[in-house]
This record gives sequence, C-alpha cells and structure tokens, in this order.
Amino acid sequence: MNDVPDYTPPKVWTWDQANGGKFANINRPISGPTHEKTLPIGQHPLQLYSLATPNGQKVTILLEELLALGHNAEYDAWLIKIGDGDQFGSGFVDVNPNSKIPALMDRSGPKPIRVFESGAIILYLAEKFGAFLPKDDTRGECLSWLFWQMGSAPYLGGGFGHFYAYAPTKIGYAIDRFAMEVKRQLDVLDRQLANNEFIAGNTYTIADIAIWPWYGGLAQGWLYDGAEFLSVQDYKHLQRWTKQIGARPAVRRGRMVNRTSGDPASQLHERHAASDFETRTQDKLQP
Repeated sequence: MNDVPDYTPPKVWTWDQANGGKFANINRPISGPTHEKTLPIGQHPLQLYSLATPNGQKVTILLEELLALGHNAEYDAWLIKIGDGDQFGSGFVDVNPNSKIPALMDRSGPKPIRVFESGAIILYLAEKFGAFLPKDDTRGECLSWLFWQMGSAPYLGGGFGHFYAYAPTKIGYAIDRFAMEVKRQLDVLDRQLANNEFIAGNTYTIADIAIWPWYGGLAQGWLYDGAEFLSVQDYKHLQRWTKQIGARPAVRRGRMVNRTSGDPASQLHERHAASDFETRTQDKLQP
C-alpha cells in the first residue's frame, strides 16, 4: 500500500473537486438540482427510477418476487445514469431530495406517494402487498436485520469499496480499518446463517433481499474485486445462502433490471413489461 504523507486538517474545510477521485464529477457538498429534467411516467402505478447498484437491485428483486407470487406489482423501471448526473435533474430531486437511487413513485392512489432510500422502499412495498415481511414473532428479527444492512453497508461500499477500489491514492490505514469492519460483518452473517436457512430464520424475507445484493455480491466476487483480499470463501454458511438466493428466478430477473454492465444478455436497461426480459435485453437491441 502507498500511504499518503501526514495530513493536517485545516481549521475550516473547503471543497477541492480535484481531490474527489473517480466520482469527483458527481460529488458535491450541496444538495438540490443542477438542471431541469422531467422524469418519464409509464403506464403502471409503480414508477421506479434506479440503476442496478446493490441498492437498486434490492427493489427490483422484491418487485419481481412480488410478481412471481401473483401480486399486482407491475412497474416501470426507468434508468438513472448516475455517472451522467441524472440524479441531479429537477424531476428526480423532487422524488428524492438526497439525489440517490433508487427512488419510487406510487401512483396507485388518489395522491402520488414518493418513497426514497432502498430500505424504506422495500419495507413500504412489503407492507403494501403483505408479503416477505413476517406477521408473527419473527417480524422484529426481520426488521432488525433490514436495519442492520442499512447501517452496515456504508462500511462496505462507502468505506471499504471506496478506499480499496476507487480512491486515487491507496491509504493503508483506511483500507485496513474498513477491511477489518467488513470481515466482522461477514462473520456476523456467517454465524447467523449457521443455524438459520435464511437471515431472519427459516423464511425468506426482505432481510434477505436487502442483504444479498451487497454481501452476497461480495461473497461471489462481484464487488470491488475484493473477494480474494477478504477471503470470502472462508464464510461457508454465507456462501451456501448466497448461492441459494442467487438461484431464485426472480432474483436473477431483478439483477438484470437497469443493469448497464456485464454480459449484454443480462442487461435490461429499462423494464416496462414482463416480456421485456425476453425481447429487450441489450443483446437483442444492439445492431
């Protein structure tokens, strides 16, 4: 690791965009829109504006699981290109003032309801359709693990992922600090899954749906090329769970929605009907 020289913080911080690294063009210390742009609205009550990051996948996986159960959860999924700054358009900021994907508009009632933050969206949808959220004494366990994920993933993404994969300079202390914390989180999950088929017990819930895109993705080597560095193969119970969840057809479909990288056959940039998985993946649209 190449550590930077000692840094002494100034008395008052000022923004230097040149120090922003790979994402300098989309990070800034203020909120609000940078340009006017109206969001599209499709034919379905649920309008999702997202990208297939781990947080975006949570929502599309849940929606596909709801549809697989027969719920009337049809949705339009519109692609938000965060690298291009789409999240700073005025229409998107109206749905999510924090300018982060995913964001949802529920237009099924007399008044549109906006929901932002991935955990809030999947909890909202689970309650709306009465699925994947236990009603018995395991409800508290499910919600605890859902909020565990929301509190823990910033260490994995914003912490480990940033300093290990994206920071312009490798800082040994930062990488070691966040690697230690992520390893602890992997151990937490592995111990929980040693005695439970799923995260919150023996039932598949939104806790699994929230945790899998992040920690399942890491366990399978999809995130940051950090699998070998973190010895993810050592977490046997996590590996078993990861593969079990990943084999679900709805999970496979959910991972495809708003995806813009990888195999073109796995990329469905926008999803407006179930048939789109067969007819509108990028391999079929490319000339």
